[in-house]
Amino acid sequence: MGAEPVSFSPPSVACLAFLLHTPKLLDQGNLNTNGSLQNGDVISLSNDMSFHEVSGPFLILDSNNVNSTNFFSEDSSCLRWLDSKPDGSVVYVSFGSLAVFSQQQLDELALGLELSGRAFLWVVRPDLANGSQVVYPPGFGTGLGEIVEWAPQNRVLSHPSIGCFVSHCGWNSTMEGVSNGLRFLCWPYFADQLHNVRYICDKWGIGLKIDFDEVGIRSRYEIKNEIDMLFSDNKFLRKTH
Repeated sequence: MGAEPVSFSPPSVACLAFLLHTPKLLDQGNLNTNGSLQNGDVISLSNDMSFHEVSGPFLILDSNNVNSTNFFSEDSSCLRWLDSKPDGSVVYVSFGSLAVFSQQQLDELALGLELSGRAFLWVVRPDLANGSQVVYPPGFGTGLGEIVEWAPQNRVLSHPSIGCFVSHCGWNSTMEGVSNGLRFLCWPYFADQLHNVRYICDKWGIGLKIDFDEVGIRSRYEIKNEIDMLFSDNKFLRKTH
């Protein structure tokens, strides 16, 4: 009919351009079999686009004056709880608005956080347990943690008591955590999260990725051990500043 094609893409224009160029990048050998750029090379999607060195990440908005862009009601009471904790002592745990857990994995995470012996602030959405009612494992609830359904994340991450961020490593969470000088325990699921984790762990050296065990679960002991390592090994703290 001669109509021009139109695309609506909620992600950035750069993401859409990269997606549309994927077959070409594969043919040219720019991508490896995992979908990552070979050797971390910088590429241009067009000969007409000049490359400029970029700085950042930057958070432009005042963290105390940010309009929410989600459908969950933020519970700011957690900020008062954070005020009572020593600087750099709290583990903040949040997996964004989409990730879900099996009951077994939720149990392992809950018990792993308590095994760490550190205070933690955990965002537990009502649908986090794969859409079912969230049920905590027997023995959970020793008073170390504070649980909210949703938190004002950038205000939390900029709070001086936060020392570590357990995250799915989506783009926004990654930028907010890095901008606030935090160590990461990375728990990625898909898409850009996997690439972000490679930068956090391998290039910037400010975090660890938690791996699955032989049955496909991230165990309580692995969670505990990696939190311990992030707090005890000063190399992570040095690289965040």
